[in-house]
Amino acid sequence: MTAESPAAASPRLSHLNASGEAHMVEVGDRPASDRRALAEGFLSMDPAVLALVLEGRAPKGDVLAVARVAAIQAAKRTWELIPLCHPIALTGLEVRIEPAADGSGLRLEAAARTTGPTGVEMEALTAVQVGLLTLYDMVKSADPAMTIGPVRLLEKTGGRHGPWRHPAAVGSRA
Repeated sequence: MTAESPAAASPRLSHLNASGEAHMVEVGDRPASDRRALAEGFLSMDPAVLALVLEGRAPKGDVLAVARVAAIQAAKRTWELIPLCHPIALTGLEVRIEPAADGSGLRLEAAARTTGPTGVEMEALTAVQVGLLTLYDMVKSADPAMTIGPVRLLEKTGGRHGPWRHPAAVGSRA
């Protein structure tokens, strides 16, 4: 039995160089591949506020449309928000907002796509986060106690590591 040091047993963090300093990962030598990422997040709220949103009666108008546009804009600007992200040419981004399965609020899902040398997980997650923040902003006067979360990556495909799926992703759409 070989004893490994904790550093050897843990995964290598790609955004740290040999000296432990943060750096942007070089992806220029990687082949382009089709990459997809699917993320989700939740906004729990008072049932009466959820009814206002779903019926289109929120005081600030079409809350769901504004949140979808905000999510798309955020995904396109992820590289400006997250310091070590690469600018990515998204080939597609789909945002879906629906009532949470348990009726406690809204579920926002973002599916990002690109063909390139690096993945789109951060774009999908950023879309979800900003979409949820926008939903919160649009109805906070009616329910300031709303709660955002959990937010998580459900699955990703493409690249060196191949497909990955979150254990909670059963039943999500790809």
